[in-house]
Amino acid sequence: MSTSVPRWTGRVDGPGPEHRRWHNAIDESPGVTGVSLIGFPSDIGVRRNGGRPGAQAGPGAIRAALGSFAIQPEVVVHDAGDVAVAGDDLEAAQDGLAEAVADQLRAGNLPVVLGGGHETAYGSYLGLARSGLLDGRRLGVLNLDAHFDLREADRPSSGTPFRQIAVGEAERGAEFTYAVIGISQPSNTAALFATATELGVRHLHDLDCQERHIEDVLEFVRAFIADVDALYLSIDLDVLPAAQAPGVSAPSTLGVPAAVVIEVCRLVGSDPKLALADITELNSSYDIDNRTARIAARLVHTIVTSAADRPVPEGH
Repeated sequence: MSTSVPRWTGRVDGPGPEHRRWHNAIDESPGVTGVSLIGFPSDIGVRRNGGRPGAQAGPGAIRAALGSFAIQPEVVVHDAGDVAVAGDDLEAAQDGLAEAVADQLRAGNLPVVLGGGHETAYGSYLGLARSGLLDGRRLGVLNLDAHFDLREADRPSSGTPFRQIAVGEAERGAEFTYAVIGISQPSNTAALFATATELGVRHLHDLDCQERHIEDVLEFVRAFIADVDALYLSIDLDVLPAAQAPGVSAPSTLGVPAAVVIEVCRLVGSDPKLALADITELNSSYDIDNRTARIAARLVHTIVTSAADRPVPEGH
């Protein structure tokens, strides 16, 4: 299911917790619950969706960028390694990711999945569903993305995961509760908007998510969280402006500024309802000065450090 855990490296300023960085912190506290990273090195879904390949290198690039980030002594972080991805067998890879996510949830950890294309999302959701954490609970799926990713297709891809999640929620007799922040009107057809309306999807356009609108965005998130029992946060890095995140499968024409995205991550990360998060679509082949890898790492860092002091939710 998973390969061996990658070796972490980074800057060393000296011994002691006052010099602690991510590369020191990983698996420093075995057996203690905290955040657990899971890599999903796949761009099978991106290729199926007609995007530019390269996202399979995303987990390694995010870890490399995280390695030298300073981290507080009390934050517990683990690395569960990468899920094995072979050939064009996306479905088997997603099943492997589901098992890895479910294992970490059952162990009491908060899984943060490092993609990979946005096909990561369906495997993440399957793990949440299999863990038993959703039994009798209403799941909210919050996606930061320029796209709805509600496509219908002959084969699953990076454009279909939230349509697949809608089907999964119906199969468990639950309402599909899905919201998207950062929708780009030119990047979504009228058919996709119609599908979103049909499925009751809440969304904010990228034009309404600029820094001057930050309080409106945060209120949108608060209202969404208040309406659910458990929360899954999915971030497609193409939600960011292309200048801030050039290394993605489909660069944004406008995007949501990083400062707004970070504030959403702070809010969501600190909420005890957060059960799972993933960061997707980092394509190192097109990155410039590691900008995208570094902002992806900052988002992971923000979620992890915000979650460190939150109350433990019921059922954990």
